[in-house]
Amino acid sequence: MDAIDREILSIVQRDGRMTTTDLADRVGLSLSACHRRLKELERSGAIQGYRAVVAPAAVGLTFEAIVFVTMQHTALEVISAFESAVADMPSVVEAQRLFGQPDYMLRVLARDLPDYQAFFDSTLTGLPGVQRLTSTMVMKQIGPDWTVPIS
Repeated sequence: MDAIDREILSIVQRDGRMTTTDLADRVGLSLSACHRRLKELERSGAIQGYRAVVAPAAVGLTFEAIVFVTMQHTALEVISAFESAVADMPSVVEAQRLFGQPDYMLRVLARDLPDYQAFFDSTLTGLPGVQRLTSTMVMKQIGPDWTVPIS
């Protein structure tokens, strides 16, 4: 990956709807050369996909919580079952396995506090291998979304 590929990544990360023609102009390549590089970045997995960033409040999701999960068992089959269950939950918009304690961090979106409480009580507490769940409410989201620093 050279400097031009990194510049392409930096630009499309901020504006995935930019036309290839505009992108080629921005990075100083011909349209065909830019298109080839873009397709290679997609094929190699450097670009994993394109998406729209939706404001949660616009779809009625005004409550956000971070849930820290401590596992009771760390056997591979328990971890796999837990991770599969979490991956199938649309309300969990981000999940990360951590080193040390706690074992996981989940970012959960809900309509409001009662909606979150119902999700917590009926779904999160039933996850395989869970010893303890600790929630904290998000006060404010800083920045519209996170981008990967490309240098």
